[in-house]
Amino acid sequence: MKRYYRPELDALRFLAFLCVFCFHRMDYVPTDPIRNPWLFNFSTVGAFGVPVFFLLSAFLITELLLRELAQTHRIHVPAFYARRILRIWPLYFTAFYGLALLARFLPDVGPTTHSSWLAFTLFAGNWYIVRHSWIAGPVDPLWSISVEEQFYIAIPLLVALGGRRALQLTSALLLAASYAVILFYALHSAPIGDNGEWTNSFVHFQFFAAGTILALALRGRLPQLPLPARALTAALALSCWFVALLTFGVKSWDLHPTPIGALAGWALVLAGCTLLFLSLLGLPENCIPRWLAYLGQISFGLYVFHSLILHLVFTQGGQALTTLTATLHLSPQLRASLGTTIVLAATVLLAHLSYQYFERPFLRLKRRFTFVPARED
Repeated sequence: MKRYYRPELDALRFLAFLCVFCFHRMDYVPTDPIRNPWLFNFSTVGAFGVPVFFLLSAFLITELLLRELAQTHRIHVPAFYARRILRIWPLYFTAFYGLALLARFLPDVGPTTHSSWLAFTLFAGNWYIVRHSWIAGPVDPLWSISVEEQFYIAIPLLVALGGRRALQLTSALLLAASYAVILFYALHSAPIGDNGEWTNSFVHFQFFAAGTILALALRGRLPQLPLPARALTAALALSCWFVALLTFGVKSWDLHPTPIGALAGWALVLAGCTLLFLSLLGLPENCIPRWLAYLGQISFGLYVFHSLILHLVFTQGGQALTTLTATLHLSPQLRASLGTTIVLAATVLLAHLSYQYFERPFLRLKRRFTFVPARED
């Protein structure tokens, strides 16, 4: 079968990870919104890297399924589930239960209750957080894997049973449901703290719907844009996120704006994710350095491990980091920069080792169930 691989989408994966990394870094390196407003706001909108992952995932899954349908005249549903299991489950469950084991020795590292173990095992971790709030920094990012797995349950069946029309109808319904839920949260906002909106699956189904609609609308075509137009589109995408934050007060979880502000703000978040995706899709392959595409290939590991490394360096190793920076006579700003560099380097190294020596054997096995090959795993 003809291979479908776009290295620019791997680059987008890494950029989305960097956005999330900057956001989670603020939990360990507080950023003063008065003294450093742009760094604070940029880090805050970094949370929207998660919706970028959702949109990109939906686009690729839909595109590959439609190509499979066109080339083989059917959707091999069991094979689809086998591919997803081999890609997601080994690293996900190893990380989750590894954190649960590590929590016996280090505080605030992993889940400690049987109900949280059950929820994340059944890919309902996001709903557990909606009901019980956050668990621990290193395990909390895994909520998004639950949302993705919930999406994966339905999409191959929709394509197999109803084709493009079923996807169009379902995407429209998901968009409507997302904004109905967003409006509900805005009308019943909590006075302080987290009311569960950020980890609610229905809020994020809008991004899966957008990715699906893009795959349906483009029909395999690629945007042919000159580089200046792509740069302008990317800048407009970031502008949408900043307007959503600064004008309408839409953040990831800790602010609940007015109903009109919520609807307008989330629409801008969606527009920003879509524009950022389109700014890169179709970019010539020679514009994407191999190292950047590779960092996108290992982005699953980067995403899974980064919060743990942040915790180990800045919390568990905070005293050692302080001693080192005092010995080197570094300012608090340089201390934060040094710690961040150590975290990022360690995360890349761990994700690389995981990809090469743990994930790749499963990815090779995944080829047996593949009808439209993507990248060379």
